[in-house]
Amino acid sequence: MAGKKRYLLKNKRDPAEYRPDIAFQAIQYILDSRVNKIGRLKALYVKTQQGILFQIKPHARLPRTYKRFSGLMVQLLQKLHITASGKGEKLLRVIKNPVTQYLPIKSRKIGFSHSSEKLVKMHDYVGTVNSELDLVFVVGAMAHGKIDKDYVEDYVSISSFPLSAVYCLSIITNALEQKWDIL
Repeated sequence: MAGKKRYLLKNKRDPAEYRPDIAFQAIQYILDSRVNKIGRLKALYVKTQQGILFQIKPHARLPRTYKRFSGLMVQLLQKLHITASGKGEKLLRVIKNPVTQYLPIKSRKIGFSHSSEKLVKMHDYVGTVNSELDLVFVVGAMAHGKIDKDYVEDYVSISSFPLSAVYCLSIITNALEQKWDIL
């Protein structure tokens, strides 16, 4: 049994609730997406299981390995921010809850849940949203459970099957790439 898993079980905690590797993959995917590279991603917020909220600037370049990413996250939680070398710009920072105070006023907040009865084709769905609204996507990057946020205006399901966070994000970004004609 791995040391971390043993520690969690010894302290009566469920190892399935501590999966930063899922968040790592999701964050890497979003930052690598063409939607971000063309400058359409305005902000990225992550909320931990313990309720810690942090912001990642879209132009941040995070470590490519999980081990180095984990070290950076520990540093973020200790120092409450990570600055760009030489520039002093805060690329990652712990911020105060609730996340709603940072979201655009004119936005459509969309949550994703396999249990939603509203099954949609993502391309068709984003095509119907008013172009003057910013889109806010709320995706759970966790092994088990569901997002349950009162600020979400619409809960949709994009598959008849449960999906990983990264695969869900790929469907979202692909639909946006088609809507905005990003190649």
